[in-house]
Amino acid sequence: MAVFGYARISTAKQNIDRQIRNIQEYSGDCIVVKEVYTGSRFQNRAELTKLLKKVKPGDTIIFDSVSRMSRNATEGFTLYEELFNKGVNLVFLKESHINTDTYKQAIDNKLKVAIDSKDKATDKFMGKIIDALNEYIMNLAQKQIQQAFDQSEKELSDLQQRTREGIVTAKINGKRIGQPRGATFVTKKSIEAKEKIKKYNYTFGGSLNNEDTIALTGISKMTFYKYKAEIIKELEEENS
Repeated sequence: MAVFGYARISTAKQNIDRQIRNIQEYSGDCIVVKEVYTGSRFQNRAELTKLLKKVKPGDTIIFDSVSRMSRNATEGFTLYEELFNKGVNLVFLKESHINTDTYKQAIDNKLKVAIDSKDKATDKFMGKIIDALNEYIMNLAQKQIQQAFDQSEKELSDLQQRTREGIVTAKINGKRIGQPRGATFVTKKSIEAKEKIKKYNYTFGGSLNNEDTIALTGISKMTFYKYKAEIIKELEEENS
């Protein structure tokens, strides 16, 4: 039985190292699968797709939180149910109350009462009560799982809203947002390339090295270093 850890970041400002560290503290010998920039078209959760095809019954997947497993509550709950029914163990470090072990315990703790009152009517009546209680217990477990994904989705939505409000406030206060006027480059392709360099390259807080950034932008090595130097100069002028 294999143990996997899955770490994902969707923006260049996030740090995947924290997730990996948390996962490895929980299971030092697990196989960590890393996914970066899934909020764009760069990978689109390709590594998670590969992992889901690979896992077998009895295997374990560790997530730092439910938000790393899916982008929204509906998708997350559906995937949880699918993997649970497949026999894959799921561990959520920040929401341990919905780990599949907890879910399985809810099933194992179903009321099991041997009814043999020698009266068919009584046995039938008690059987219906017990079935109803079993269903109630299962519904509670499912609601806990759904609520965890709902809360994660809400937190992400709130964060995005605060970001939008921050941009509006900055514009109102006269702060320049986006590409400054008078930049050295003027073509659409060069603008897009520079934006990706600023967003993804490690020099500006991203996680990609120079080679990976060049592959992402689709420009030559010479052009990449030219753009990078121009960006550094622009940032120095802005902060001077």
